[in-house]
Amino acid sequence: MIRNITVYCSSSNHAPEAYFECARQLGKGMAERGIGLVFGGGNVGLMGCVSDAVMHNGGTVRGIIPRFLEEKEVAHYGISELFVVETMHERKMKLTEWGDAFVILPGGFGTLDELMEIITWKHLGHHRKPILLLNCNGFWEPLLSFFRRIAEEGMVGKNHDRYYTVCSTPEEVFGILETGDPQS
Repeated sequence: MIRNITVYCSSSNHAPEAYFECARQLGKGMAERGIGLVFGGGNVGLMGCVSDAVMHNGGTVRGIIPRFLEEKEVAHYGISELFVVETMHERKMKLTEWGDAFVILPGGFGTLDELMEIITWKHLGHHRKPILLLNCNGFWEPLLSFFRRIAEEGMVGKNHDRYYTVCSTPEEVFGILETGDPQS
């Protein structure tokens, strides 16, 4: 059963509006289904947007932020719980532990780092949690093409795509989570 979803996404306020709308829909849908959000604890970009959507719709939000980012005044104090940790590694461990599934919205280097780590950990058998790439406006297509290339060139197995599921809409995410993850 999915009680909490860890969402990885951009902290940029300059992302296209379509990505913000996708984040709002995801957050609203989570709250409506009684699914809590676990996220990086920031009040900016898609992170702030998805957490605000969960909170505004009566949901629960747990954020984890390293002290150095809290001190830069990007911490989101308007959520259910905010945990301040010392390192990025500690943050990533809690994000991984506290979520029952992972949804990855568009993002930059940090989002890519988190995505690659949880895919690698799933590949190595460290977890069996669903990983869903929310492909807003085709954002993940270049990365998915790269994944196909590294499979074609023998860098990863041909069945690499069994570790994640690609979804086009938040509703598709919820449909997959409600019927069971085909990739676990």
